[in-house]
Amino acid sequence: MKTFKAPRKALTGLDGETVSGLINAAADIALLLDKRGVIRDVSIGSKTLSSALQPDWIGRPFIDVVTTDSRPKVELLMADLEHAEPLPRQLNHPAPGGSDTVAVQYSVRPLNGDGRSLAIGRDLSALANLQQKVIEAEQSIESDYSRLRLAETRYRLLLQTVSDAIVVVDLQTRRVVELNPSASALLGDTGRRLVGRAVTEAFDARSSESLGEWLVGLRTAGRAEELRLRSAGGRECRLQGTLFRQDNVSHALLKLFTPGAAAPATASGTVGPWVEVTQRLPDALVVTTAEGRVVSANRAFLDLVQLATDEQVRNESLERWLGRPGVDLGVLVANLRQHGSVRFFATSLRGEYGSSTEVEISAVAVDLEGQSWLGFAIRNVERRRVAEGRPTRELPRSVEQLTELVGRVSLKELVRETTDVIERLCIEAALELTGDNRASAAEMLGLSRQSLYVKLRRYGLGDLQDSSEET
Repeated sequence: MKTFKAPRKALTGLDGETVSGLINAAADIALLLDKRGVIRDVSIGSKTLSSALQPDWIGRPFIDVVTTDSRPKVELLMADLEHAEPLPRQLNHPAPGGSDTVAVQYSVRPLNGDGRSLAIGRDLSALANLQQKVIEAEQSIESDYSRLRLAETRYRLLLQTVSDAIVVVDLQTRRVVELNPSASALLGDTGRRLVGRAVTEAFDARSSESLGEWLVGLRTAGRAEELRLRSAGGRECRLQGTLFRQDNVSHALLKLFTPGAAAPATASGTVGPWVEVTQRLPDALVVTTAEGRVVSANRAFLDLVQLATDEQVRNESLERWLGRPGVDLGVLVANLRQHGSVRFFATSLRGEYGSSTEVEISAVAVDLEGQSWLGFAIRNVERRRVAEGRPTRELPRSVEQLTELVGRVSLKELVRETTDVIERLCIEAALELTGDNRASAAEMLGLSRQSLYVKLRRYGLGDLQDSSEET
């Protein structure tokens, strides 16, 4: 520690006010103590300490204004007055209310040899807050590490116990990242030494070339057809792959199975030639759960909704892309539950990037092994409507006539007439969309069946006798 070279010469002549100002400016808190350790005066230069402590300490022993655990340190501070360089010590003051403590680092210096001393303190609140944040950050990191270790343990367990032969490949280097025991057994001795090496080394020369081209197609298009290969040990196998990204690097999860084994379900949920047929159909085909969540979809559907892979639509609600959210899927599902099938349901399909396509939907409900499935055939009808020159729905002449009534009748009557025209148009549109199914039309319009029948009678729409019987 360095001090002034000539403190007596430099500081001679300073009065009490000057010294007090210097202490107040240099220290966060300063306590003037008598020879018994009683506080005779207090100077606080820190606004933080002043608001946190609000001390009324004058006349109280220094040892009484600290917490119980800091009392021995006060005794050590007072005992160190006899040393040339007493050590600073951290003390804790109880905050008002007793719910918290304030940390201050004190050094005590004797004054004039008359027993008085000066305790100079430095506020450690900022350091304590920083330490607390470091501790919280360490705890958060440790919690994240624990979750990652648990996730990795689950992944390792799943990879080791699954019966399918799984190989994970880095598509940039084509090196094997992971493979499970089933894949090692299928690939023979080569599989046990394959991690870190090119996946093509596990197959014969002809298959390696085909596999290289297949991996390029999977990386660029996001999908690839099933591939037949021969391992380096001479075993025939089939290959399917799924593309995924991790740390900005493309990887492929490869599934290997022998020709005699059943292939894993593809996007359409079936195997055999039907897979390729449904994938190449120009009409969109979608299979969902009874709640409308997508199980599989063909390429035509992916094109309509502007997505690249079936993984992006799987487990999503079909309602996400239908033209009228909250209406169309509910009407379709209700009719499927009631009738088992729906034909020519007119709506639109929205793409992920803003496109909208007019479509017709035919659907069917199927029960398999105690579980209900819904199948949707979706056809793009925009070109057909243009070719037929089908006009769009126009407002009736009465709407144009309503504008001519401005200035002739009151606004209240004009609004009532306009509301009636629009209400009738909406009811007609709902009946047309639902194939004159009044229950579905009522649901689409947000009305009860009774309210819809009242409005049908009012506007003279539909068969009034049938509607009265239904009510």
